[in-house]
Amino acid sequence: MPHYAALMLIAGIGIPVLAALNAALGKIIGSPTTAGVVLFAVAFAASAALMLLLPGPQALNKLGGAPRHLFLAGLLVAFYVLSITHVAPHFGVGNAVFFVLLGQLISAAAIDHFGLFGAQVSPLGLTRAGGIALMAAGVWLTQQA
Repeated sequence: MPHYAALMLIAGIGIPVLAALNAALGKIIGSPTTAGVVLFAVAFAASAALMLLLPGPQALNKLGGAPRHLFLAGLLVAFYVLSITHVAPHFGVGNAVFFVLLGQLISAAAIDHFGLFGAQVSPLGLTRAGGIALMAAGVWLTQQA
């Protein structure tokens, strides 16, 4: 399990870096939307290369049987990338990521509590709610100057 935590820590570190890099690109080229398209093109190329290296191309054959609502994840990642690329230069990367983290805490708690999308059920009790509130307060404190 520690390797999962390390991987997610690295992914978490990458989110504000992604936001700052793509926001800077959008500002330089004058189009947050174009910066988003470039990001997705690079991400697609990297994902496709990794899929070809690892056992995975045969999984494409199973896409037709997947529930259609699962493809909404693509729209959500597009919304995230395009919105943070647009908002970060005006609102600040820290402020933008603060609200992203707050939203993640809320939605993760709901997904786990109800076992949405096949997630493992983890009820939201008083202790867990207090921990989430403490995390939210800590994220808020990091943005106070």
